[in-house]
Amino acid sequence: MSVYSERLQPKTTSRISSSMAIPRLQLTGITKAYPGVVANSDVSLTVMPGEIHAVLGENGAGKSTLMKIIYGAVKPDAGEVRINGQVMQIRNPKEARANGINMVFQHFNLFDTMTVAENVWLGLTRSSLEQVSAAIQGKAAEYGLDVDPARPVHTLSVGEMQRVEIIRALLTRPELLILDEPTSVLTPQAVEKLFVVLRKLASEGCSILYISHKLHEIRALCTACTVLRGGKVTGVCDPSQESNASLSRLMIGAEPPLLERRVRQAGAPVLTVKGLSLPREDQFGVDLHGIDLQVRAGEVVGVAGVSGNGQKELLYALSGEDTRAPRGSVHVGAVDVAALHPGQRRQLGLHFVPEERLGRGAVPTLSLAHNLLLTRTESVSMPRFAGGWIRLRKLEAHAARLIKQFMVKASGPQSAARALSGGNLQKFIVGREIDAQPTLLIVSQPTWGVDVGAAAQIRGELLALRDAGCAVLVVSEELDELFEVCDRLHVIARGRLSPSVPVAEASVEKMGEWMSGLWTAADQGGVQHAQA
Repeated sequence: MSVYSERLQPKTTSRISSSMAIPRLQLTGITKAYPGVVANSDVSLTVMPGEIHAVLGENGAGKSTLMKIIYGAVKPDAGEVRINGQVMQIRNPKEARANGINMVFQHFNLFDTMTVAENVWLGLTRSSLEQVSAAIQGKAAEYGLDVDPARPVHTLSVGEMQRVEIIRALLTRPELLILDEPTSVLTPQAVEKLFVVLRKLASEGCSILYISHKLHEIRALCTACTVLRGGKVTGVCDPSQESNASLSRLMIGAEPPLLERRVRQAGAPVLTVKGLSLPREDQFGVDLHGIDLQVRAGEVVGVAGVSGNGQKELLYALSGEDTRAPRGSVHVGAVDVAALHPGQRRQLGLHFVPEERLGRGAVPTLSLAHNLLLTRTESVSMPRFAGGWIRLRKLEAHAARLIKQFMVKASGPQSAARALSGGNLQKFIVGREIDAQPTLLIVSQPTWGVDVGAAAQIRGELLALRDAGCAVLVVSEELDELFEVCDRLHVIARGRLSPSVPVAEASVEKMGEWMSGLWTAADQGGVQHAQA
């Protein structure tokens, strides 16, 4: 049986018989091309009322372009869009929302200088700001998504911004809800609660288009799945009847390679954090309390936790973006780096991958080649300057090598960072820092929004770096990822860091409980019980 055309036809959970219902969304022959690339080629897709329909594909497969066409943010070159049986030409997102369509983007559409409530209010102009604030609090409580309507967006973590986007979309009571990687910042318990909400919405007739690279989520939640590869539909299936392996084959044509973990003895401490306490820099930040952390050569240490619990503050203190740490509280090797800025820490071998790809990890308008200069200036093997001038050919050759090595889908080293899909830009940024041969690599959300093939590649590169003797610290809200690559795990909650636990002794249930701020330390030698 073919793994594509002969898959089972998708089923629907709608209370209306699928044979009698008019499709909520029907795409026919959708095509969209950009200079040098065809994003969508003759794509057809049908979503019934009450159906939770997954759109699956590797990074750069055309998923985001297709969703933006449905939402009116991109105009197709050819094809037809029908909403509830009517041919529609949705010219902008406002028209999409007027027709019952809303979308939560992976890269957020929020104004940094405005509050949460003001951002939501922009799309709900018939309500007062006070009514919007009350509605946000109600939805946040209903869905277990902690959001303060009064907080300015620039003070939020990436995970908190995503919660705002989800609540903003749900407040519009959509008939078709598009979700792009909605669970990447939620605890396992919160994911289950969100799934209950989504199933309830579907039972009431709301259709949901669900984009995720978490195959187990798609299998557990979705009632239908359309697979894209290279901008074309390669299969339609019922994901509940598939395995992770078969979905991977549909998506990338093969199963992701298994990671090879070698047991090795960790070496000397490379990063040592002792008693790090820092007051928040603004009223919406998180205070750090007595952080103790050690990462040794040849090991991967993970930090799990719900976004907004002090990860940002800890990472700023470790990367050198915040130099207020008390003297002696942060060491790289034998050097006290508490007061050193990021450039000085890089000279000691500390390299850093931030969670925000665009803006901190890469300058959107600069080419990939020029983005190398953000953290890589000069080396014996790859000189970049001559008499004060950039040696552009050398720089572009280096970028081209990274593009090839890390299998980044880009038209070349001259491609602007903003032209890449999120997953491909992530591969380039991670590759840029790994290529620097660091002695200490700190990575935040290494595979957020990255497809299973690329995620396996990035995780494999982190393990290879570990095996070469590098100390690696991974901060992630992806528990599965942490279990796969880490030797030891911590949890951060309300600015406090739990004791470490060997991965072999950890469990999803235990980590989920610790994320609430409660942990015991019987196995860690008398560490105090942390109160919620």
